[in-house]
Amino acid sequence: MKPAKNFKPTRLELEVLGALWQLGSGSIREIQEGLPAASRPEYTTVQTIVYRLEEKGAVRRAKKIGNAHIFEPLVSRQSAVGSLIEDFLGHFAGSHEPLLAHLVESGRVSSAELKEMEKLLKTRRTGAAGPAAQK
Repeated sequence: MKPAKNFKPTRLELEVLGALWQLGSGSIREIQEGLPAASRPEYTTVQTIVYRLEEKGAVRRAKKIGNAHIFEPLVSRQSAVGSLIEDFLGHFAGSHEPLLAHLVESGRVSSAELKEMEKLLKTRRTGAAGPAAQK
């Protein structure tokens, strides 16, 4: 099954995917153990989330070892987060200004991060960033 074009993960799906991205591939138990201990969901909850992600085409069963299925992600962190950001920006009629202004005014963006963003913008304008810049 192909990943959904407009896949927008829920908060818990994103957490589970985060653990799987870090692992590269893993069983449900390994994914569960990769989640923060303080807020780690039960095994069956992680299992349900992984199966939902599989139905949505975001992960697949890569192989089976004994009784354990090994899952691997089919979506990248960049595409999953990007779709959430695009959806969020839709609430502001597509304008990025309110988000950027809030990040700067609240101090959540450092001057080093702003400089890095400037570099990305310059690279994008010159077309030197490759296929990602030519969207």
